[in-house]
Amino acid sequence: MNSVQTRSAERALSGGTWLIVCGAMLYSILTVTPLMAAHTADEWDWTAPILPLVVDAAVVIVVKLDDVLARLGGHGGRWPIILRWMTGLMTLALNTADSALKKDLVGVAVHAVAPLLLIVTAETSLAYRRAIAHAVAALEAEQKAERERREQVARERAERARAEAREEREHAAQLAREQREHEAALAREQAEREERHRREEREARERAEAAERELHERRAREREQREHERLTREQQARQRAARERAALLERGPAETKLPEHEARRIVAAAFASGLSVRQAAELCCWSVGWVSTRYQELRDDVPGSPSGGRVLNGTEVAV
Repeated sequence: MNSVQTRSAERALSGGTWLIVCGAMLYSILTVTPLMAAHTADEWDWTAPILPLVVDAAVVIVVKLDDVLARLGGHGGRWPIILRWMTGLMTLALNTADSALKKDLVGVAVHAVAPLLLIVTAETSLAYRRAIAHAVAALEAEQKAERERREQVARERAERARAEAREEREHAAQLAREQREHEAALAREQAEREERHRREEREARERAEAAERELHERRAREREQREHERLTREQQARQRAARERAALLERGPAETKLPEHEARRIVAAAFASGLSVRQAAELCCWSVGWVSTRYQELRDDVPGSPSGGRVLNGTEVAV
């Protein structure tokens, strides 16, 4: 049962109650007024409707206040009950008095309908209103509990959402921090690799330069050694040539003409020793012309001697 149905029931109960009260009041005034007029002095006949009207006004007060108290969930105590029953019994008595005095039981029964209906309606409407009030209170409590439950669920959902958002932020921050640390580690590793690579390149260059210097020094030593060996060989060759020339020249003039190859050796030795053509001819016993021709050939074979002299040990020797 929802609030719309509750308000509809309350309106139906309130409308029916006031319809019965108003009808009972009108019927009571019309019934009681002749009785009051019959029992009132003639000059006060006009006051006959006052008593039923006062009694019915008390009924209206009781019904209205019971309605308000029932809506508020309150209870007026025993005095409203006394007033409700007293007004109801007074209305019953006033409405049935005339028929009772006439010994008319049917009239008593007929005139008792409206007061009894008013009394029962007042009690029933009060019970209904209290029951509706309890039902409304229970419904409102249930709705309040449902609202509180929904609010609690919404708060819990919002709290979970905030917690999840906080966890996501923390997770994102942790991932970002780990990413930064990873990038920093990669940068450090890259820097270390570059530094190691530069160091290795520098060491390689130094080793290469050292190897190049060593190679250069070794080659220089080898060149010096080869030069020394060459000079030694040349010196030894000159010494051998000098000894051979000395040996050839120490033989003295030949008595007979020597073979050509031996004569050529003697002419070459004489040329190198700076002897004249004639002296060479005497040593090999060949003609001066032939020796002169050999000298000319030797001079042609010797570079750097444009003057026709023989260069021996760095000194030009005239022939």
